[in-house]
Amino acid sequence: MFFTPSFRSVPRLSRALATHTSTHTRTPVRKWQREEIQAIYDSPLLDLVFRAASVHRRNHDPRKIQLCTLMNIKTGGCTEDCSYCSQSSRYKTATKASRLIDIEPVLEAARKAKENGSTRFCMGAAWRDLAGRKSGFERILEMVRQVRGMGMEVCTTLGMLTPDQARQLKEAGLTAYNHNLDTSREFYPSVITTRSYEDRLDTIGAVRDAGISVCSGGILGLGENDKDRVGLIWEVSNLPEHPESFPVNALVPIPGTPLENNDRVPYHTLLRTISTARIVLPQTIIRLAAGRNTLAESEQAICFMAGANAVFTGEQMLTTPCSPWDEDKAMMERLGLEGMQSFEQPNVARKEGARLEATSEQTLGDAVP
Repeated sequence: MFFTPSFRSVPRLSRALATHTSTHTRTPVRKWQREEIQAIYDSPLLDLVFRAASVHRRNHDPRKIQLCTLMNIKTGGCTEDCSYCSQSSRYKTATKASRLIDIEPVLEAARKAKENGSTRFCMGAAWRDLAGRKSGFERILEMVRQVRGMGMEVCTTLGMLTPDQARQLKEAGLTAYNHNLDTSREFYPSVITTRSYEDRLDTIGAVRDAGISVCSGGILGLGENDKDRVGLIWEVSNLPEHPESFPVNALVPIPGTPLENNDRVPYHTLLRTISTARIVLPQTIIRLAAGRNTLAESEQAICFMAGANAVFTGEQMLTTPCSPWDEDKAMMERLGLEGMQSFEQPNVARKEGARLEATSEQTLGDAVP
């Protein structure tokens, strides 16, 4: 089951070269009907996994996994009522509110992540938006500049953005912005009431228009059903561009939140969602995110085979446990997997454009005696 299938060397080489040129063009995306996606999701599980694995191998190197590290740079005190989140000020949880941290601890964490093989560094702040946070935003822009200067991909999740804020993040060197839709449009009001679905889509639009890669996915186990999981995939598949990455989170119920007693999402549901997302979003990075640490290695292996090709690794996610670097590197070695390089994903490299070319030219110039 885990033999590496034949992978044609010529297409693999051309993709690798494309990550270092702004001339790479995105393949036009297919607009799916919701009923089509539902039929894919409902197909026999082994047939679904096989089909997803085939799509994955046509569009990605199946041996490559993107290693990402996430850091909470401002914890708790959020005014939103997201019913899964311990950082909401509305719930009594063990998470305590803190101020935005200083720049140096972030750089230290980024350096440690890079030393351990992570090529994307993500920073999250528990805010609804950036209104009235001018000095804090300036500090975050400097964090982005300096982490980007390490040669890493940089991602942030800071709540809702205006187009001007997105532009400033792009100019600072931001690679990607995470803003999950969480679930289907229909089920969403059962989970969150303080921010509308359209608010989320507006932020995603501002990010996309600024030339930043969009990272947008959802959470399984919120109380949704299969139609809602399909609805989430359908929503992102019908954006003007497919997102660069699609995180699939399994709810980690946190005491004190309204969803503290929710059952763990069944593994077959997680696998169906990953497989369906891979088929519908063939060029997108599928990120196996929160809850991965509860999966056995064999379960993770099937997810990778079905198309998951990114993970969070390190000491902690925002407020939930994360698989440590040493364990992940050992697992990847056993499975014959290896980490992606920064900006290896073609659609990320395309949006980096001239900035990536200038960095490459600088590196070549530095190498000339």
